[in-house]
Amino acid sequence: MMILRAIGSVAMLLALASTPAFAHTGAGPVDGLMHGLMHPLTGLDHVLAMVAVGLWAGLVGGKARIAYPAAFVTTMALAGAWGMAGGALPGVEIGIAFSVVILGAAVALKASPPLAAGTLACGILAIFHGFAHGAELPENASGLAYALGFILATAVLHFIGIMLAGVIATRAPLIARIAGGGLVLAGVALLAG
Repeated sequence: MMILRAIGSVAMLLALASTPAFAHTGAGPVDGLMHGLMHPLTGLDHVLAMVAVGLWAGLVGGKARIAYPAAFVTTMALAGAWGMAGGALPGVEIGIAFSVVILGAAVALKASPPLAAGTLACGILAIFHGFAHGAELPENASGLAYALGFILATAVLHFIGIMLAGVIATRAPLIARIAGGGLVLAGVALLAG
């Protein structure tokens, strides 16, 4: 019986890990939206940074809960348009990895800068993520639908971070420091890789 459960578990993991084959990918607005939704969710660097923005905003509280994610999403969308237009931004991957380190440190230290400074930091870090999203616009995909997808996915990741902060802040404040330290280490690993 245990062997059957193990085989079933492995089969389920393989099914979840597989990706569907889509014919004519990027052929229309729905495909563009799906590609946009998936882009932030399939890169660990993006997921970590975007959840960290929400986590940091939630830990700081007050107006930061809206301002930090809003600055990140707005700047990311603008940088995404720049990437879609064929702009150039050297060191994008390094910038993304550094964003994980910086946001992790802010979470670990429970940094609470003036609202404008924290908002500006989130906006600056979003440039790298947005540019990367925009530069990877699939051929023949609707740029608007693709942008809407990565904006929605990012907003959801920020929301998850804010919700985690609410749980952590009230039940286990030390976990925020540990999570922030883990983010720093993950960012360093991304830089090294």
